[in-house]
This record gives sequence, structure tokens and C-alpha cells, in this order.
Amino acid sequence: MSDRDLPKRVFPPAKEDAASARHVSPAPQTTDPAYRLAFQDMDFLLRDDLRPVRFQLELLKPELLLDEANIGSTFVMYGSARIPEPGKADQLVDAAVTDTQRRIAESLKAKAHYYDEARALAELASQCPLDQDGRRQFVVCSGGGPSIMEAANRGAADVGADSIGLNIVLPHEQAPNEYVTPSLSFQFHYFALRKMHFLLRARAVAVFPGGFGTFDETFELLTLIQTGKMKPLPILFFGKQFWSRVVNFDALVEEGVISPNDLKLFRFVETADDAWNHVSRFWAKRAADERRIQQQAAE
Repeated sequence: MSDRDLPKRVFPPAKEDAASARHVSPAPQTTDPAYRLAFQDMDFLLRDDLRPVRFQLELLKPELLLDEANIGSTFVMYGSARIPEPGKADQLVDAAVTDTQRRIAESLKAKAHYYDEARALAELASQCPLDQDGRRQFVVCSGGGPSIMEAANRGAADVGADSIGLNIVLPHEQAPNEYVTPSLSFQFHYFALRKMHFLLRARAVAVFPGGFGTFDETFELLTLIQTGKMKPLPILFFGKQFWSRVVNFDALVEEGVISPNDLKLFRFVETADDAWNHVSRFWAKRAADERRIQQQAAE
């Protein structure tokens, strides 16, 4: 007898039991919600008491599917959902009715070139070769929505590469952009779990001009590295003029609430080429440093 003669399992898979459970003879006992299989009972799964289980499921599902897709690392791109692509910027201005609307539209139009930079950076990252284990590296990952997020997924699609979209359920209707790879398009209920998946595989993060959501994601990342909970990685702020205007980083140092070294956690860039060159240099230096340490330990 060989291993081939042994069955892989002796219990029926859950899928079969689930199908059988749907075809039971109706009776007071079998039609009551208490009789449903726990994992088929949505009323049960959505109870407040089951929140820890939902946390686990929302963490586990994308993790398993990303593993099965051979994704070793990601290049995460944060940014506004309101910045238009250049070809549609004038439409935004033309649609303005009041002076305030027109001023805001002009401001967004001035940042439209970042759509092209995000798209170009995604193209560069998406052409990274497979590693020696056949895993995909620097797979583009966005929030899956419009604007800068769309540009990121679109850049990957331009070169025939897959990309990830981490969408979230919001009170107003929204959907993933059309460039996200369908099998890598995930929907989240919990912001916290979504942010975890942004960073679990991240090996570089590009931060484009954005609002509260971009601030939330970015400053949590900076805090994780500042406090030593996460190892440093390239963090690239696109648009020094924008970021220096909306956040006075130097004032934070002067006020003593962060250290001067904390300003080294990120760097300002303006173009996709600048960003990709920095990422390449960062990881090349890290690899060289690790080899040197290993050689010294062996001597």
C-alpha cells in the first residue's frame, strides 16, 4: 500500500454538508432559525457578539486569495478620490457655478498631473520580474476607487499586469474602478482590517495629495514605523508644495512633538521616475547591508 491508496479526507467537505442542509423536510424544528448551520445563518453571523469572528474572516479571506495569487509584495498608492484625470479637468471647471466651486475646481485641475504620475509609477512597478520563488513583487494596490486610485490600477492594466483594489462599504453608493483585477477586488466593512491589508505586503508606499482618508492611512503608516512596530520602507510624498502647505512638518519638530529623524521616514518626489529610482536604491542598499552583516557574522 502507498500513500496514493489513502483518501485525502474521510469527512465530507463543508460545501457538501451546506448543500444537504438546504434540502431538509419542512417541520417546525427544521424551519426555525436555530436549526440553520452556523456558517449559513446570516442573522447569527451579523450579531454584535460575532464581531471578533467577522474581524477574523475579513482578515483571512484577502490573505488567502493573495497568497493563492502568488503575490509576495505590493506597491501601495494612496491619494484623493477627487483629483480628475487631465482629460476631464476642464469639465470640472466648466461645471462650477459659484466662485468657490470654480476656485476648488481650478485647484483640483492643477493637481491633475498627479493622475498621470500615479499611472506611470504603476506601470514601472508592474514590470518588476518574478522572484526566484515565482512570486509577484510590487503588485500595485490601491483603495480601488476613482481618481488617483483608478490611475494606479489603470497603470498596471496598461502593461497587462494584475492589480489589487481594497474597496470599502460606504453610506453612499460607490464601486471599484474598472481597472482593478476582478479576482483581486476586495470589499471591506472594517476600515481597520482594510488598512492592515494595505500594509501587510507593502514594500513601498506612494502618497499623492489627498484628504482625510489619505491622511488617516499615511499617518498611521508613519506612526507604525516611528514606533518600531513596522520596519522602514520607502514612503514617497508626491507634491512637496501641497504637503508643505497642508502639514507643517518642520513646526512639529520645532514644537518638540516629533524628532528631526522622523522627517527621514519619507521623502518628497514629483515624478514616477524619481519615486521608482528611490525604491530601487532603497531595497538594493538594504540587500547589500544584509549581505554584509551575514558575511561579518560568518567570519
